Amino acid sequence: MRIISWNINGYRSITGQNPSRRYDVVTRSNQLFDYINKENPDIICLQETKAAPEQIDPDKLCPNGYKAFYSSCKIKAGYSGVVIFTKLEPLNSFTGIGIKEFDDEGRIIGCEYDDFILMNIYFPNGTSGDHRVDYKLRFYDALFNFTKQYRKNNKKIIICGDYNTAHKEIDLARPKENEGNSGFLPVEREKIDEIVSNGWIDTFRIFNKEGENYTWWTARGQARLQNIGWRIDYFFVTENMIGNVNNALIQPDVQGSDHCPILVDLEF
Repeated sequence: MRIISWNINGYRSITGQNPSRRYDVVTRSNQLFDYINKENPDIICLQETKAAPEQIDPDKLCPNGYKAFYSSCKIKAGYSGVVIFTKLEPLNSFTGIGIKEFDDEGRIIGCEYDDFILMNIYFPNGTSGDHRVDYKLRFYDALFNFTKQYRKNNKKIIICGDYNTAHKEIDLARPKENEGNSGFLPVEREKIDEIVSNGWIDTFRIFNKEGENYTWWTARGQARLQNIGWRIDYFFVTENMIGNVNNALIQPDVQGSDHCPILVDLEF
């Protein structure tokens, strides 16, 4: 089983509904569906869709062979949003954790399957001020507290998405220069430490301990060409899933967003 996670930074752009620009090239090609057709994942989780289903052209709502589960922001148009496309019929799905201030931003979509629970999350960033850093930290706490109900029953859980935090110095190109910036603040990194100490595994680091593996690059300058990036997209799984994880990869050469896709291969 292959699961992919990708912050696409605008669903209508990457599917060609709206024209997208990279440098001086404008395109209306459906880069997302082309990518899905090529990779053929069992499940793909997308973040930062910036669109509700009713804003998307019907022929672009879901790739053939998949079922779609959307969660959209209720308080601001063109903001946040997540979707899961799945070939596997879930037992059920959910779009929140029961806390209005977090659920209303459309950052959470989950599907429960026979063998595991999958949560696709677009974690907040804190770049707009201290109030959003506080919101981000409380979101982390609330989300992982929500998972305790499943963990009590020894459920296997995957939480993938854009965590908006680089965990260690190895996870970004310029750690010293970013110590005071949201995304690498000590309080944010400590939240990832807490997650790990509570029995969650960063799947990529099971297989790759090397630096210069990033998932997001600023659009300024030539950051991506020079690989001046951050690793802020993750698949975290509960400890009881380690035996099911066969591989975890980053695909930095895939274009279409300021993030690149990440994936895990699982076996049950």
